[in-house]
Parts: sequence; structure tokens; C-alpha cells
Amino acid sequence: MSRNGRAARKERRRLRKEGRRPGPPGPYALLPWLLMGLGSFSNLFQGETPNPWIGGIGLLAFNSLYISVVFRGFVKEKRESPLSYVLLGVMAVITFGLAIGYGGSWLLFFPLLSLACGTILRHRWLVAGLLGLAVAACLIAVWRDDSTSAPWTLGYGTFISGAVTAAILTLSETVMELRSTRQELARTAVEKERLRFSRDLHDLLGHTLSVIVVKSEAARRLAPRDMDAALSQVADIESVGRQALTEIREAVTGYREGSLATELDRARSALTAAGIEPSVRRSGPPLAPQTEALLGWVVREAVTNVVRHSTATTCAFVVEGTSGRVRLTVTDDGRTPAAPPTPAAPPTPGVGGTGLKGLTERLAVAGGSLEAGPGPTGGFVVTAELPADAPEEAGGDAGAAPTLSP
Repeated sequence: MSRNGRAARKERRRLRKEGRRPGPPGPYALLPWLLMGLGSFSNLFQGETPNPWIGGIGLLAFNSLYISVVFRGFVKEKRESPLSYVLLGVMAVITFGLAIGYGGSWLLFFPLLSLACGTILRHRWLVAGLLGLAVAACLIAVWRDDSTSAPWTLGYGTFISGAVTAAILTLSETVMELRSTRQELARTAVEKERLRFSRDLHDLLGHTLSVIVVKSEAARRLAPRDMDAALSQVADIESVGRQALTEIREAVTGYREGSLATELDRARSALTAAGIEPSVRRSGPPLAPQTEALLGWVVREAVTNVVRHSTATTCAFVVEGTSGRVRLTVTDDGRTPAAPPTPAAPPTPGVGGTGLKGLTERLAVAGGSLEAGPGPTGGFVVTAELPADAPEEAGGDAGAAPTLSP
């Protein structure tokens, strides 16, 4: 089985496992607590409750409101609506009325009211509401003196039932938000890698095909009068093609590292084949691999555009480095194509076409800058400046640099 097939199967297993993970409790998990009202229903059924019609209507209204409030508490928009607080207030009125009027088993409606408060209230309102209910339950139980449990036990149960409900629901919501955030970060990472990969292949193939076209034209021109020179160009085409295959394989696995010296050598070969005289001048201390990778992409794309778009006869590369900064300047003497006006957005220094803008942003992440434009005496000048030791993440993603479009 291929590596991609194994990765796909592993991802499907992960998604199935993710789908089997228990989610937050639903409103149905709180409905069985209504069985705490069976004592009150038993009193009504056995005729032990005075004014049974009032008690029956109160019991029915409380249960209906409890179910409605609990279901609303699991939907954030409904939970925070004023209607939820109104329903909770009506529940409180019924609870106090039944507890004061009947006492005994009817006092157990306080813990149920506390559960409903735990689904709706949050933060300071939750603490104030639970404390108020707990104190009221204790006072009414002491006043009625007919509670089925000790007053302090009723107060404690009232407070703890709402507090635990609110804590579980808040924790469950937080876990779900974290899961959603993790999934979004994973999707973002995949999109970023996909964009890097597409840019990388675009840059590799664009530069390589440009060199192959130039050398093929040179071989065609040389073949009638100098077969040895033409064969030399054909050998260069073969070498460039093999190197392109190697780079594409490395780009697919994500381990390709750029080298400024290698790119300068390739630039000499491509420019010479195009009839452009190259010159290279380097000075300064050795550069970090990340910095060399970024500058290598600047050289590669600048040469691609010189070959494609200019009518230059010379192209100069100047690398000047110090212990803190390094500057690369690519200058040609060709004709600069006129860019169409863009009235919707005024031009920004250092930011031209889409490729140039992307490369400018990439160098900015590494703490550097990129400027490109017509030279003071004609031609086109690309100037890149970077720290001598670029950040790891900038250099590691240097392969994503887009094509320059002067």
C-alpha cells in the first residue's frame, strides 16, 4: 500500500474515533430528576393535599416549565434570551408558592429549580441565585417544620445541584469549543501546506521550463554552424531536467533546502544561454541556511523574470553581508515593461504583482524587506535585505515564495 493510502486510512480511523467520543450531556439527561416530584404527586393521588386542584395545576405548570427551561439552556441563543429568564422567574414563583403552601415533599422543588438555574444562569448571577435559593429553602423548611429531610441538607442539596449542573455544562461547552478550534487549526495547517506546495511547484517548474526554453532556443540557433556548442546546450537541458526532477521529489516530501551559491551558479548558466552577461560579487561572513534559502529564491525568481520579460544584455548580482544584516541586489539593463494603471489601489513601494507581494510578505516575516522597481539609470533593480540569521520558520517555508512579476 502506498504512503498516501496509509495516511488516508489513518485519517479515516482518527475521524471515526473522534466521532465516537462522548459529547456534552443533552437536556434529556436532566429530565429523570423530575422523579423527585413523585412524593408530591403521591400526596395528590392519595388525597393528602388540601386544595388538590391548585396543587395539581402547580405541579403540571412546574414540570412543563422545567422541561422548557432545560431544553432552552442547551442552546446558547435561547439560553441568553429574556424569555428564558422570564420562564425561570415563573418557576421560582410557583416553587415558593407550593413550598410555603404545602411544605413536606413539595420542598424538593427547590433542588429542581436549582438544576434549572444551573442550565440558564452563569457567573455572578448563578452564584447569587443558588445562594438565595439555598437560604430560602432552609428558612422555609425551618418555618414549616415538616420537611422530609433536615433543613441544612435541603439547603445544601439545593445549592450543590445547581452548581454541579452549571459546572458540567460549562466544562462540556469548553471542551466542544476546544475540539472545534483544533479542527479549525488542522484545516488551516492543511490549507497552508497546500498553498506552499502549489507555490513551490509553480516556482520550480516556472524557472526550470524557462531555462529549458532558453537553452533549447540556443541549441537551435547553434546547430547549423556549431554542432558541438549545440550538443553542449542539449547536455545542459538534460542536466536541468534531471535536477528539476530531484527538486520536485524533494518539494513533495517537504525537505528541499535552497542554497544561494547553487542558485547563483544556475543563474549564470541560464543568463549565459539567453545571451545575457552575468556578474556576481559576494562579500561578508557565511550566512545561515534559512537566510540562504530565502535569498536563493530571490535570485531564482529575479533571473526568471529577467529571462522572460526583459531585453537585458547584462545582469549583476551583489551580495553584501555584515554580522547583522545581508543585502542582495539584482540589477539588469533591460527594458522595464510598463504596468497598467490601477486606480482602485494606489501603488505601494516594494509591492508589485501578486508574486512580488507574496515574496515581500515572506521576507517581512523573517525580519527583512524586498524592494523592486526601475533603476535610476534604466533597467530593473530587485533589492532584498534580511537578518544574517533569519528565523527558522521563515526559512523553512521559503520554498513557498511566489514568482516575481516586475
